[in-house]
Amino acid sequence: MVERVIAACDGAAKGNPGPAGWAYVVADAAGAPQRWQAGALGHSTNNVGELTALRQLLAATDPAVPLEVRLDSTYTRDSVTKWLKGWKRNGWKTAAGKPVANQELIQAIDALLEGRDVTFVYVPAHQVDGDPLNAIADKAASDAARTQQDACGTAADLPVPEPAAATKAPKARTARPAATGTGGTAKRSGGSRTLNARFPGTCPCSRPYAKGDKITKVGSSWGHPECAAAHA
Repeated sequence: MVERVIAACDGAAKGNPGPAGWAYVVADAAGAPQRWQAGALGHSTNNVGELTALRQLLAATDPAVPLEVRLDSTYTRDSVTKWLKGWKRNGWKTAAGKPVANQELIQAIDALLEGRDVTFVYVPAHQVDGDPLNAIADKAASDAARTQQDACGTAADLPVPEPAAATKAPKARTARPAATGTGGTAKRSGGSRTLNARFPGTCPCSRPYAKGDKITKVGSSWGHPECAAAHA
C-alpha cells in the first residue's frame, strides 16, 4: 500500500495587494518535513499567492500517491472543494453572473487534481500550538514576498517560523448600532466587525451575499466573514 504524503502550502502579500510570494513544504507520512520551495510573485494578492502555492505543490508531487494538503486559506480550500463544480457548470461564471476571479489558476489546479487522491485540511494560521508544516510554509512565503527571491531546500535548511504570540481573550462588549449605511447591528467576530447587510452585494471571493446576511470587511470591500482571513 502506498503511504500518503503530507504537505502544506501558503501564500503571502505585503499590503494585499503588494509584494507577494508562495511556498510549500512536503513531509513524509509521519509529518516530518523533507523538502520545501518558495517563489516570488511581484505585485499581487494573498489569494493569488495561496492558489499559486497549491498549484506548485500539486505539480511537484507524485499524482499516484495520496496527498494531504494543509492550508490556512478558506478561500483556496472552498474554491476547489465547494465552488469549483458550480463554476464549471456555469461556464466559469459566479452565481451573480460575473467571471470567476483567478480563473486561470483555478483551472490549472482543477487539471492537476484530475484523478488524484487529495485531501484538504484547514489549519488556523499563527497559532501558538499550530500546525508546524503550515508555520514553515507561512514563513517561506512571507520571506519570498519580502525579498522577492525564489528559494528551496531540504529538511536540513527549513525556514524557521517566528514564534506565534499568545493573545488574550477579548473583553465582552455590548453591541452598538452600526454607524454606516451597510448594515444594522454591529458585532465583533475574531476581531472584525460584522454587520447585517442592508443591501445584497458580492464578496471579493465572487460569491454573492443577500440582504440581512452577516458581512464584514474583506480587504477594502464587504463580504463573507469566512473570507476575511484570506484578505488579512
